[in-house]
Amino acid sequence: MKKFNFSLETVLGYKEQVLDSKQNEHGKALAAIRAQEEVIERLEGELMECRSKFREKSSAGVSPVEAMSFEAYINFLRERIKMEEQQLFRLKAIEEQRRSEVVEAKVEASTIEKLKQKKRQEYDRLVQKNEELFIEEFVSNKMSSM
Repeated sequence: MKKFNFSLETVLGYKEQVLDSKQNEHGKALAAIRAQEEVIERLEGELMECRSKFREKSSAGVSPVEAMSFEAYINFLRERIKMEEQQLFRLKAIEEQRRSEVVEAKVEASTIEKLKQKKRQEYDRLVQKNEELFIEEFVSNKMSSM
């Protein structure tokens, strides 16, 4: 009997390549989120440090110009944090989309893989049946020749 051949092998290979590509895109989206979270953490740390310095200087006495510059910088940091959080929100939406694409690609690839397994089981059963028939015929021929 001829060797097992799955007719959709090229389609399965393509679906697996698509899955790998989608997983890479999802990984990049996760990395972008982590980087954006680090940016926000750094800015929040900078804001806390600036507030602490302002309180420290205020207790020792600070000029109105210096107080205004502290307030302006604190407001700048707050706005920057808001902008970066909006960017993080957008990145999370992209990541969610990429994740759903990975799930969809996994479903497509696994469907074809299950079909391949089913066809392989059918092939194996047919091979086994043919072998049994061959053995039965061989034994039958040996018995009749005696």
